[in-house]
Amino acid sequence: MKSIIYLLILTGLISSCQTSKNLVSKKREYSYISDSLKIDQQLEKYKLAGFSVVVFQNYELVYSKQFGVKSNNSTEKIDENTAFSTASISKPITALLCHILEEKGLINLNDPIDKYLKRWHLPKSKFTENNSPTWKQFLNHTSGTSQGGFADHYEGDTLPTIKQSLLGQIPRYKKEIEFLFSPGTSFEYSGGGFAIVQMALEDTLNQPIAKLAEEYIFSPLGLKNTTMIQPNEPGFPTNVALVHDENGKVIRTGLPIIPQVAASGLWSTPTDLAKLAMEIQNALRNKNNKVISHQVAKKITEVSALKNAAGGWASGWQKSFGYNNYDWFACNGSNTGVGGSIFATMTDGNGFAFLANGEKKNRFPVMTQTQRKILTLMNWEKKAQEEVQEIPSSLKAQLIGTYDDFLYGQKMETKIVERNNRLYVESPLLAHFKGKNENELVYLKNGLFRIIDYPNLLKFDFNDGKLTEVTLTRGNLSTKVQLSN
Repeated sequence: MKSIIYLLILTGLISSCQTSKNLVSKKREYSYISDSLKIDQQLEKYKLAGFSVVVFQNYELVYSKQFGVKSNNSTEKIDENTAFSTASISKPITALLCHILEEKGLINLNDPIDKYLKRWHLPKSKFTENNSPTWKQFLNHTSGTSQGGFADHYEGDTLPTIKQSLLGQIPRYKKEIEFLFSPGTSFEYSGGGFAIVQMALEDTLNQPIAKLAEEYIFSPLGLKNTTMIQPNEPGFPTNVALVHDENGKVIRTGLPIIPQVAASGLWSTPTDLAKLAMEIQNALRNKNNKVISHQVAKKITEVSALKNAAGGWASGWQKSFGYNNYDWFACNGSNTGVGGSIFATMTDGNGFAFLANGEKKNRFPVMTQTQRKILTLMNWEKKAQEEVQEIPSSLKAQLIGTYDDFLYGQKMETKIVERNNRLYVESPLLAHFKGKNENELVYLKNGLFRIIDYPNLLKFDFNDGKLTEVTLTRGNLSTKVQLSN
């Protein structure tokens, strides 16, 4: 028996050594990322307190690096376990929780949400008289509700209840949340909609959303540095990054308290966000997933909002990007003095996450540069599957011009230009995220068009030889965009 025990111990030691060697090897192998990102110089240039970034590839975490300090009032360095306020990255976590609870038979996301509410009910509206919004419509921002985002609170403030928030008894709003259009007919980003989801969950299951998320997501996935508990509550972590203003000063206590937890109350690390993303990626391929089922992964990442939806939206996840010919699910979070992003491919297990504790003018340049560099450095490239054909010269001539933004609907000029006998779409948004404006427009054998690094297919319609309308298509969804040039 002793020999068996010694053998098991020896095997464990060998395995541990091999794991350690693999981690050291990986750090050495991907050290070129640090060399290229030059984050320390970026922090100094933009007066950013701290930055934490991870990269994953082929369903494995391959790079993790932290820079700067938790607070400019101390010298305590950010480490891999330092949690940041993640702002709107909370929304896809809330959506995931809802889908898991539905799979367990505790709620039905196709039901009107109002029947699950007890403390408050949806306000009467001409838009909902015969069309009561469902859970799903709140999760993909098609419910039609107002209240885009919320102000932070700090220790010493009078904290509003979730009911007061919906009644508009909070900073930024002076009236009750309202409906702007008939549910399911358009898109309006709504933090207030997620506050309604939070109330419905808590009213139905008689538990705070933080406890539900811990029980069904964070604990099963081993996300030890992720929580929806707020700084004024027991159990809030101690290893956290404080929020800073544009001058690099800590804002009040540095710990924002957010009553609208479902919308923007999550605290996490890039490592934990990467683990969550990889779990979804594994679930999408139905291999090595431990907590999230294949069905749930498909539902939360499937585009369900396209009309006026900034290129496409799923259940909590933005689906507007097609970098390197991959389809991505992504989310950006932005609160006062803190923010970050998570980007993950639908196939092949690639992606990255970063969080920074500084105001927009301090963190945005560092975040943008990091995103561009990673997309270039990692050399992720998925080969396009569609057959292409040559664009007839007469059609080329009709397409060339300057138009409204038909890709994202952000009221920016978007151009179709010809270079070297090829057509390219010049988009300020694609240029911002990619760092270059080389988005080739290719003509598919089925008569549709595709833009390299943009996920929707396009159909162009003309009137008297003039381009007047673009139809965007993703899966079974399509929407028409009227143009003026």
